[in-house]
Amino acid sequence: MSTRIPPGPGAVPMPSRRLFVQGIAAGGVVAGIAAAGIPQRALAAASAAPRLASAPSVISDTRVELAIGESLANFTGRTRPAITVNGSLPAPILRWREGQTVDLFVRNTLGQHPTSIHWHGILLPANMDGVPGLSFNGIGPGETYHYHFDLKQSGTYWYHSHSLFQEQAGLYGALIIDPAEPAPYRHDREHVIMLSDWTDMDPGALFRRMKKLAEHDNYYKRTLPDFLRDARRDGWSAALSDRGMWGRMRMTPSDISDINAHTYTYLMNGTAPAGNWTGLFRSGEKVLLRFINGASMTYFDVRIPGLKMTVVAADGQYIHPVSIDEFRIAPAETYDVLVEPSGQDAFTIFCQDMGRTGYAAGTLAVRHGLQAPIPARDPRPLLTMSDMGHDMGGGGHGGHDMAAMKGMEGGCGASMGHSAHGGGETASKAPKHPASERNNPLVDMQSSATEPKLDDPGIGLRDNGRQVLTYGAMRSLFEDPDGREPGREIELHLTGHMEKFSWSFDGIPFAGAEPLRLNYGERMRIVLVNDTMMQHPIHLHGVWSDLENAQGEFQVRKHTIDMPPGTRRTYRVRADALGRWAYHCHLLYHMEAGMMREVRIEE
Repeated sequence: MSTRIPPGPGAVPMPSRRLFVQGIAAGGVVAGIAAAGIPQRALAAASAAPRLASAPSVISDTRVELAIGESLANFTGRTRPAITVNGSLPAPILRWREGQTVDLFVRNTLGQHPTSIHWHGILLPANMDGVPGLSFNGIGPGETYHYHFDLKQSGTYWYHSHSLFQEQAGLYGALIIDPAEPAPYRHDREHVIMLSDWTDMDPGALFRRMKKLAEHDNYYKRTLPDFLRDARRDGWSAALSDRGMWGRMRMTPSDISDINAHTYTYLMNGTAPAGNWTGLFRSGEKVLLRFINGASMTYFDVRIPGLKMTVVAADGQYIHPVSIDEFRIAPAETYDVLVEPSGQDAFTIFCQDMGRTGYAAGTLAVRHGLQAPIPARDPRPLLTMSDMGHDMGGGGHGGHDMAAMKGMEGGCGASMGHSAHGGGETASKAPKHPASERNNPLVDMQSSATEPKLDDPGIGLRDNGRQVLTYGAMRSLFEDPDGREPGREIELHLTGHMEKFSWSFDGIPFAGAEPLRLNYGERMRIVLVNDTMMQHPIHLHGVWSDLENAQGEFQVRKHTIDMPPGTRRTYRVRADALGRWAYHCHLLYHMEAGMMREVRIEE
């Protein structure tokens, strides 16, 4: 990782909170030189004269050289170290065509640290997947690794480091594969829109802070006036019961995201909101926007005020077109949308974080230099017991039977009814919690999740007056590519402890977990149950994840399955890729804290 450069004489003063949220207009990579060991006076000089970040270059050659190195970047008024590819943040856009064979020579110029690149969502041999310790040993300092694979698919994907926290420090880029056959829609122009989160902190130090004080960024805890307001509305007994339940779970209803804009500056194509990234259009054109969430820890809610969006692909795979006003994109997901801008010269692409603490933003315009109004952020949402599969009929504002809370070491294990936003499943599907969760100091709660909630827009998006995309609204443009019913089923629980910032599957962190073993060629079903209060995007390397509806029927093909709190979702997997594969939450710090497993597909 990059060396953290502490403040000292000559260091740039901390920018204001508004500056952090919006960044600086000229923010971006300021110098393509090694960052480690740079004197403070050099950092200050670089801060005084930043360069405007240019759009990532596009590389279409099938024989590519990529150099991973350290550069200086300035997004907030402070110049900090970043990890870049060919001196660029984001990394260059790689653009190829389905059916081609590509050769990439990735050189590590970091000096002291190994590195890697994982090609997210791309079907390839296990030794090309780029996960150190599983698919290869990583790329040592001064070494070059030769990636070689065939392109068996088309669509919008991305690539990023799988080494420690290098993804957070800037090592990510877009990967576009044009189809061999014409797409089932027409467009006149397109733009790639990569969203990400940037921190001036050393990412390793940020992880250590999370372990020590996981609630650092939760500025919105409920206070005495909030309690008095709830008591007036719901009654003293209900208000006290509600506070007691949240206290036993060691969290507050404002725990929407672990890290937010109090730490992060949100970027669109490597540009902070004040930089106003701009994509051009002509009135009447159909414009394809390829959205990629390359953030380490941030969910974005995306809309373009004044424009309808038609979603035509999810995670690179075509779906039946869905007309919407807004969509939530989890880390690692991609969505392709069509828009037809007309009637005004500029439209804002507005991407607020799920906790409503900040946003990434840019502009669609007929020429550079224009900017439409940026809308106000929506009100901050609050979690309810219903959101976590713990609804006792009290609507999330009391009325909860505390006697139904089963005590666990380190927290509570709730076994309560159904959510108000269900997908139609019955109580017979109630999860059986694994024995490894019982009396586990790394598990602070269990949910009674019985439903996929595929039609629920999610916390902060319900009844907002806009048409919001849901998983239930998406259908792949093709039937189940395998056609077989799953021959067996594996159920895994997403588990964690909020205060300890410990995350796992079935209460067992990665270091102590046995691999999941799949038989080559089998069709199987994976059942995920989210026992935590947090949302988790789950990514299985090497194979597709074919999400099912509430009746167990194939619905939509994805490479990343988002798991809101209190949900039970199932998907089919065809184990057609031999080797050792990573299976993990794509919230970077959750993966590093233990929410990861190895999957072995064997003869």
